[in-house]
Amino acid sequence: MDVDIGKNIGAHLQTEQAEADKRIAQAKAEERRAMAVAQEQEMKARVVEMRAKVVESESDVPLAMAEALRGGKMGVMDYMNLKNLEADTQMRGSIGKSEAGSSNGEER
Repeated sequence: MDVDIGKNIGAHLQTEQAEADKRIAQAKAEERRAMAVAQEQEMKARVVEMRAKVVESESDVPLAMAEALRGGKMGVMDYMNLKNLEADTQMRGSIGKSEAGSSNGEER
């Protein structure tokens, strides 16, 4: 009768190696996740920065238009046509948004 009182050292070492490999893979995955989160935050900050630049630039438009009107480079009718165009563009945009929001994939 054979009695096996020893443990399988090879299997034990393989199990420990597998556990170590698993921990390394988890650490690398966590590092990639953290890098992705950091990159996402950087992109959000850049978007805010770009929006601020747009707002800053948009604030210059009325000043430039006033200067053009004062300097005679733009007439009152040009100004009225521009305002009419802006209103039309805004109306078309709001119609497009309401149609996109109310449409559920069915044709009209």
